[in-house]
Amino acid sequence: MVEQDTKYTIFKNNNEFYGIDVNSVNNIIQFPTITNVPGAPNHYRGIINLRGEIVPVMSLKSKLGSGVETLTQDSRIIILNVEEDKLLGITVDEVKEVLPIPSSEIEKPSPFINSNESIVKGIGKHGDDLISIISANSIL
Repeated sequence: MVEQDTKYTIFKNNNEFYGIDVNSVNNIIQFPTITNVPGAPNHYRGIINLRGEIVPVMSLKSKLGSGVETLTQDSRIIILNVEEDKLLGITVDEVKEVLPIPSSEIEKPSPFINSNESIVKGIGKHGDDLISIISANSIL
């Protein structure tokens, strides 16, 4: 049986590439008005109304501890399917493309990273680029 390549939505934050399984992606949208939620953790931007459904939005940069978010015309919110029937939006600097990455091209992250605590589940290679593969459910 031939191994199928998993397709990943590739996006950038702080000039680093990340990938998330396309099966976890519900939608990709431009920035709407985000309503602040008092008392929410710092990495939560707030909530949005997406076709009548209230969706929490998280700053992936804050969650990863990788700087302050700066919105540009390329900034997007990736709406993810998490857990069984929940949606979560993550803010990213730019969505690049959808790429198939064979599992043979994905390695474990550094042995110095506790895989139970990290949202990075592997490092994919595409040409000279390294792509941090993240799991939608681990973002929570």
